[in-house]
Amino acid sequence: MELVKGFKDFTGEEAEKRQRIKGILAETFKKYGFELADTPIIEEENFVRGENNNDEAVSDVYRLKDKGNRELALRYEFTFQLKRIVKNKKLPYKRYQIGEVFRDEPSNSRRFRQFTQCDIDIVGMNSETWKDEAEILAIAKEVLNKLDINYDIYIGNRKLINEILEEIGIKANKEQILREIDKLDKIGEKEIKENLKKLKAEKLLSIFKKPEIYFKKYKAYKEIEELKKICKYYNLKINFQPSLVRGLSYYNGNVFEIKSKDIRETICAGGSYVINNIQSTGISFGLDRLAIISKVKANNKKILVLSIGEDKKAVAIAQKLRDKGENIVLFYGKPTRALDYANSYGINKVIFVGKEEIKKGKMKIKDMETGKEKYINISKL
Repeated sequence: MELVKGFKDFTGEEAEKRQRIKGILAETFKKYGFELADTPIIEEENFVRGENNNDEAVSDVYRLKDKGNRELALRYEFTFQLKRIVKNKKLPYKRYQIGEVFRDEPSNSRRFRQFTQCDIDIVGMNSETWKDEAEILAIAKEVLNKLDINYDIYIGNRKLINEILEEIGIKANKEQILREIDKLDKIGEKEIKENLKKLKAEKLLSIFKKPEIYFKKYKAYKEIEELKKICKYYNLKINFQPSLVRGLSYYNGNVFEIKSKDIRETICAGGSYVINNIQSTGISFGLDRLAIISKVKANNKKILVLSIGEDKKAVAIAQKLRDKGENIVLFYGKPTRALDYANSYGINKVIFVGKEEIKKGKMKIKDMETGKEKYINISKL
């Protein structure tokens, strides 16, 4: 059967690679003191939409009804669910979550309607917000280094953009202006300039091109300055990008995006926001994009134990090897079929268990990569 557009199956080495990346992410998140959370895929539609109805991501939620005719929706991200799970938690609450989210939006080879997000958030962050933001970015650095990904970190500030808008006399259509700015790296400056002209805000583009020292006159730039200072403690380089907005309207301070030259799309992003009247910060990694550009290999070393009419001995050998931590495929049948099967699934070695091998007390092992064969005593296997 055909897949629904925007959805994808993952099998074999591709699925194994994704699983390994998830493991690296989870291991790193726990190392920094984050607690695992797991939340429902389906929620009340009103809860999913929250107060951010104008956000593009929110407008793309998958809506559905149950037999009770209740208005429900699939989760489109994890942050809104923090409103519920953070209640009665000792602050700061550090949570990580890895799972599927859904958006009913146009899809392509790198944008799916079901995708895996890997999030970390700190709710009840330090009053000096940049300290927790720096730790979040340090985690991103460690993860991306482990995944052997080249990257650059860009930071901006929502308050800073609001200050600039006030300075140039923009009082109306602020949300629409921010949505246009957010498209700068997607559709190019020419079209954005035309759209901003209609909103009498095209002057923003020339301001964004000014050197970083120009922005020191704004009060909000202090947050950028402090974040850069703490990032140095982590030996972390960040790039100031005054036009950086991020699509979700709940961000209220520093925002960040991480990009790689190996892919056009952003690979992870986040920022600071208020949830339940509590200042918070977080970042989200897109597993699908990480898997495209990461150079890590899947942990898929396997051995095929072939029984050639010696099932009892083959099962015993397979179980002993499994007890030692090996990944074993037990195969019954002809050697030609077994070798063809091993090639199809990228199995590394084949152990032959037949009358001749048992009589000699030695097992023939074939290395599927080199084609070489050797005999090893059963006791040393």
